[in-house]
Amino acid sequence: MFNHIYQGKTVLVTGHTGFKGAWITAWLLKLGAKVVGISIDIPTSPSLFEELDLAGKITDYRKDVRAFEAVKEIILNEKPDFVFHLAAQPIVSLSYSDPVNTFSTNVMGTVHVMEALRSLQNPCTAIIITSDKCYDNVEWVWGYKETDAVGGKDIYSGSKGAAEVVFKSYYHSFFKDHPFVKIASARAGNVIGGGDWAKDRIVPDCMNAWYLGKSVEIRSPESTRPWQHVLEPISGYLNLGQKLSEDSSLHGESFNFGPKSEHSHTVKVLLEDLSAHWNFEDTSKAYNITDNIRFHEAGLLKLNCDKSLFFLKWIPTLEYQELIAFTSLWYYEFYHENKGMWSYTLDQIDRYETLAKQKQIKWTF
Repeated sequence: MFNHIYQGKTVLVTGHTGFKGAWITAWLLKLGAKVVGISIDIPTSPSLFEELDLAGKITDYRKDVRAFEAVKEIILNEKPDFVFHLAAQPIVSLSYSDPVNTFSTNVMGTVHVMEALRSLQNPCTAIIITSDKCYDNVEWVWGYKETDAVGGKDIYSGSKGAAEVVFKSYYHSFFKDHPFVKIASARAGNVIGGGDWAKDRIVPDCMNAWYLGKSVEIRSPESTRPWQHVLEPISGYLNLGQKLSEDSSLHGESFNFGPKSEHSHTVKVLLEDLSAHWNFEDTSKAYNITDNIRFHEAGLLKLNCDKSLFFLKWIPTLEYQELIAFTSLWYYEFYHENKGMWSYTLDQIDRYETLAKQKQIKWTF
């Protein structure tokens, strides 16, 4: 996998206690990496990080990425071979109630990581992960390319667009000719998968409600999203880390990682498909529609991933029904079987790798 590039390497993951952070940490451990994590806290309860007992498997720093000296000290002491920067305030609704924390974490947190990387004296490949929300979304029907304008009309989008501006300016000002550090940015969105319990996200809301035998309230049933399982963009991040470490021509570039266009479905269709794995006789009883729309939400946002296909030979692995099954069955296992989720999560990663191998996707070699 990934040309065995991560085996025995020190890999720093910021935001490792979050949903995506815990999944990439688990996969890196499976690949034989020594993982070092920086996160201010565990953001949810339950949490995937705790369910997988990751604190006992890695070097676990509880520090705030907004604390520059602490971040710099860790990076210089650990001397990572790879960095995956995921630490962020990731909740759109929270960005409206706490815009200062959103901007300070998403923007200055990125500044601090990149500023610390400037001082490294060892070879290091760093992937700065933002979001598809970094694009100035005008809700056109085709996918956004890496060269399209960044920014946004809402606080969360603005913070992610600003993080990309930080990445670009730091590359041209400091990293373009850096003797040791290579950087790239990665953009993905609408990720679902087992172990997400974040506030105001449709899948966690569903799973909590269904476990209690209730229907879930949804605000925008006809909103269309290009759904993808969490392992899809993570495979892209790991693929990008491998290729960037091997090919300096990718230094300073940005890459989109999104699902196939046929994976775009309405929220209503997504819920009906997920609920089928929870034994609902009538899937329409799994949800009810409310008009309580508390903040602006984009109706359509897609990514053009041609650049990732061309330069990385990266393509999505899962078909739509497979990503639905991966997601819904993980939660069903957690809520009903009450087993340790470490082995089940590793089994899902192994299954994902097997499906990718069958499709002869390049990163599996």
